[in-house]
Amino acid sequence: MLEYPLLAVKEGIKIRPELMEVDRLYHCVFENAVFIFYKDQEEIMHCYQVDNSDAIKEIVADPKNLEDILMKYSYEKKQFNSE
Repeated sequence: MLEYPLLAVKEGIKIRPELMEVDRLYHCVFENAVFIFYKDQEEIMHCYQVDNSDAIKEIVADPKNLEDILMKYSYEKKQFNSE
């Protein structure tokens, strides 16, 4: 089994970018927040914090569907903003 590149510890989130695949999303729960990380083709690390409480609950409950959950809430926000 491959090691996961993110680990939440008391001091914060430990990141091991050498374990990350390019253009793959990774998540980490830290202090009741969900953080999304990915490494792009140029090996640049990107990090985003999820602020939607419903999305956070779904990600924590079903992390294997991370991308689908993010797309769902991204689509809902886009629909809401266009009305």
